[in-house]
Amino acid sequence: GSAVGAVVSVAILRELGPVLTALMVTGRVGAAMSAEIGTMKVTEQIDALRALAVYPTDYLVVPRALAMMVSMPLLVAECIAVGIAVGYFVAIFLLEVNGTYYMANMVRWTRSRDIIMGLSKAFCFGILIVFISCHKGLTAREGAVGVGRATTEAVVNASLAVLISNFFLTMLLNIIYPAGYQ
Repeated sequence: GSAVGAVVSVAILRELGPVLTALMVTGRVGAAMSAEIGTMKVTEQIDALRALAVYPTDYLVVPRALAMMVSMPLLVAECIAVGIAVGYFVAIFLLEVNGTYYMANMVRWTRSRDIIMGLSKAFCFGILIVFISCHKGLTAREGAVGVGRATTEAVVNASLAVLISNFFLTMLLNIIYPAGYQ
């Protein structure tokens, strides 16, 4: 039980927090964005924006992207805090690990690079979710059936993009912040 605190902390900070939060946000927010923009597309509201000389990407996509760039790291930070707290209580009550020892090892082995990696991934995942969801919404066709199809494709594609990009982001961030980085 000596490494439980360190393992829980590093695993949640680097991988579980960002990825699980991104998958939840994809299912909830990504689907909503795609459905909303898709509905606007099939009801010709996007064409109306163009007729008024308003660029749909500037009006619909950019604000969502900016909001996601701010909100994803905040959501991931909250998920990390809850995950570490739950890990603490599980270790204390189920595994009977000494609480002070758990916290000491967690603080001892958690580095700033772990926090930077988790929040950097959150930022990147947020951008991916927005652009994939908005793209699918903007390319929706065939009425309500097309909107449903676009929404499903948005969630599936964004979820796959999160999982695949996680691998490459982990590799890149391990190069930028090598193991000796404090």
